[in-house]
Amino acid sequence: MSKRVTLLGRTRRNFFTGLAVVLPVIISIGVALWLFNQAVAVSDILLYPFRFIPGLELSDFWKDGPGSDLYFGWKVVAILEAVILTGLLGFLTRYYVGKKLVQLMDYVMLNVPLLGKIYGTVKQVNQAFTSEKKSSFKQVVMVEFPRKGLFSVGFVTAEQVKTDEGESIISIFVPTTPNPTTGFLLVLPESKVVKLDMSVADGIKYIVSLGAVPPENAGGIQAAFKAEVARMLSDG
Repeated sequence: MSKRVTLLGRTRRNFFTGLAVVLPVIISIGVALWLFNQAVAVSDILLYPFRFIPGLELSDFWKDGPGSDLYFGWKVVAILEAVILTGLLGFLTRYYVGKKLVQLMDYVMLNVPLLGKIYGTVKQVNQAFTSEKKSSFKQVVMVEFPRKGLFSVGFVTAEQVKTDEGESIISIFVPTTPNPTTGFLLVLPESKVVKLDMSVADGIKYIVSLGAVPPENAGGIQAAFKAEVARMLSDG
């Protein structure tokens, strides 16, 4: 009986060990395929100009005619075409004509009811995360949030005003995990913020990985936390 229990226990442990190895691979491949198919669903319209090539019909691209599932080879072509056109658009925006086209598109999109609100919000978030001119996140910090005794890692985004005592009031973005594009905006006096000795890139990786990937300077966040706890105890 004990041998049977031992065998079952080992089998169960081996199964969960294998599952821990295989599951991230399966999830990663599944997410990659889902993103690929979503991109194809948007970019397959770019294949329509190919209908002017002699000998090619739209039915040669789609299994059951336009609007149905594409053949895999043409999915790859659609993605590559979208990548090339996006890169070309980015190249044009560096010049006067491209900048004017972007301004015109922004004007049109922002003046469409409802769609303008969505477009404006998405554009602002995108600029916050991809701006090349300057980093939207200036410093990785730790704040007491969402309640007293609990701490969250966030990013300084701006200095707002100064109090009558001369203390800075700063804006803190506390991202959710594992999706850092959403989160909470906190406005706090600088004295309530603990600055961490870690780069913004390390802070994002730390949040996205659910805290499993420690920053290069792991001792920095530990030291800051210990100092904050000591300060709280002394205040108490």
